Amino acid sequence: MSDRDTLAKLIADSRRAVVFTGAGISTESGIPDFRSPGGVWSKMKPIYFEEFASSEAMRREAWTRTFTGAMGWTGAKPNAGHYAVARLVARNKVAAVITQNVDNLHQESGVPAERVIELHGNASYATCLDCGTRHELDVLKQSFLGRGEIPSCRDCGGLVKTATISFGQAMPRDKMARAEEETLACDLFIVLGSSLVVYPAAGFPLLAKRNGAVLVIVNRDPTEQDEIADLVINDEIGPTLSAAVPDHDA
Repeated sequence: MSDRDTLAKLIADSRRAVVFTGAGISTESGIPDFRSPGGVWSKMKPIYFEEFASSEAMRREAWTRTFTGAMGWTGAKPNAGHYAVARLVARNKVAAVITQNVDNLHQESGVPAERVIELHGNASYATCLDCGTRHELDVLKQSFLGRGEIPSCRDCGGLVKTATISFGQAMPRDKMARAEEETLACDLFIVLGSSLVVYPAAGFPLLAKRNGAVLVIVNRDPTEQDEIADLVINDEIGPTLSAAVPDHDA
């Protein structure tokens, strides 16, 4: 039996699965990852949360990166891997998608927003750091590029930032708690495109395995958790998942 057939059988036998995604699923849509040679952080220094909060110049730099597309996080389209995950959610095989990505591609591929747990936030909109009001980027972009205005909250005047979790910013407690809940409730945990080196997020596959779930890792390169996984597939995610989760309507 091939690895893809084995994956298909594990999914078929599962009653409640969780999918955990990292940058590798989105690089197949043309979105750069962060840490590899040629990745985002090899081209520009990350702006830490404290720098953003305390320095107008750093806020201006952050918004310039956002509105010039320098980060490359937005504007891409979902790929076959995203659509296969969406099919699993629609078929009630996958209870939740825990993601380290900020690109909104799971939602765009058809996964209901309430089923996506974004550990590192979302780059497709902004929020006020004081009152939490949501701000759409298109509106902020006009003011920033047209008049050079650094975004501030329309409701309370507070600092507005893209809804991503920056270096030095606290992880969202509610999302971490939900991710832990879903991890402990699953019988199959599928890692897609994560190097599993960024903690605390990388602790969820370990937690799932310790709790008795079957652990599958699909990633182009080996990870430190391969030795405890029940199935490891070092291959592209889109073709692998498309074979294991075919579209019945295709």
